[in-house]
Amino acid sequence: MADGLEQSERILNLASDAGHLLLQNGAEISRVEETMERIATYYGERNENFFVLSNGIFTTGKAYANVKFIPIKGARLDKVVAINQFSRDVAAGKFTLEQAEQRLEEIRRIPEKPLWEQYAGAALGSGAFCAIFGGSLLDCAAALVAGTLVYLFLALVCAPSWSKALSNICGGALGTGLCILFSRLGFGQHLGNMIVGTLIPLIPGVAFTNGLRDIAGEDYLAGITRLLDALMVFLCIALGVCLAFIAQSGIEGEMIHLTGTITDPFTAKLPIQMLASLIGTASFSVLFGVPRKFYLKCGLVGMAGWLAYLVSVRYLPLGPAGGTFIAATLVAVLSHFSARRFKCPSTVFLICGIFPLIPGAGVFWSSYFVVSTQMESAFSAGFSAVKITVAIVLGIVLSANLFRTKRPRPAGTN
Repeated sequence: MADGLEQSERILNLASDAGHLLLQNGAEISRVEETMERIATYYGERNENFFVLSNGIFTTGKAYANVKFIPIKGARLDKVVAINQFSRDVAAGKFTLEQAEQRLEEIRRIPEKPLWEQYAGAALGSGAFCAIFGGSLLDCAAALVAGTLVYLFLALVCAPSWSKALSNICGGALGTGLCILFSRLGFGQHLGNMIVGTLIPLIPGVAFTNGLRDIAGEDYLAGITRLLDALMVFLCIALGVCLAFIAQSGIEGEMIHLTGTITDPFTAKLPIQMLASLIGTASFSVLFGVPRKFYLKCGLVGMAGWLAYLVSVRYLPLGPAGGTFIAATLVAVLSHFSARRFKCPSTVFLICGIFPLIPGAGVFWSSYFVVSTQMESAFSAGFSAVKITVAIVLGIVLSANLFRTKRPRPAGTN
């Protein structure tokens, strides 16, 4: 009897640890629950109960109970991919329980990407997204430099001991301050575009996308929790932006006057936008910890979504919200098909591919308009961001339902 209870405890510990790693590194709730159930069932534990929230897992069995608190952090999608393959191998009977425990520990110890690769991702991502949002080539160069410096600051100064809130406030202030300085030195033409590109690495793409996906999957509590976490990050970035402009107005005697996004004719060309979205999405897949073999594939999904958005807005009678809905639906569908084709969680492609559509620019413009007392413009920018968010939710929901009508989800994929 004791041996049976010990075996049951080991199985449930294994399932719980796998779920912990998934949830901690950017997986959606449904994947966590499915993986835990698959592992426990294969090893013969059929009386388990798993309850997964966005920041915790409750596991119970006949004589077992365990609660894990899991803080909402960033993403290591390489670990999500590894555990997805691990669960497929378990279901295929490739591991004994001892071998499965050893393999899971190996996944836990997968090292982070080299710092130079992360810095390159932040640099190229900032420059490329500056182009996506209308910046000139000189603006992109300024955003590339400023984005790299902000990421260096976050990685070397903030990450070791600072809280997430303080890190994002300081990151927003530093990025804005650097762009103001570069603008005064003649390095860059359009300050608003430069700041938007620089601040893009701070945007909580994982929490935002998974929150929307959890809501689309009717995990409302988890989805709202994640969206609240993303909202707090947005607010901290906005506070940093406000502090930088307040400091600038105090030093120079008056605040810089900005009228909104200015689109450069050269970077607005469709081929340049496609290239920028490809580079930008692939670059941010580095920051999300995507395995290297999927960088280009993620970039292509993001490029397809951004192309759909541009075509919808420029050539069809659709506004930004309508274009976002079309693009989000396409990205979600492509993510599902890519997951099946490459036997990889769709989360990898969805989080990266949806990133160009996230209303990150609205954070800056809402903050600027508030601090410059242009309240009507601030409300308009904020409401536009809300509409775009709703459009992304609807696109993900529609795609999920279309996909479910075709065939059941196979083991280990989404």
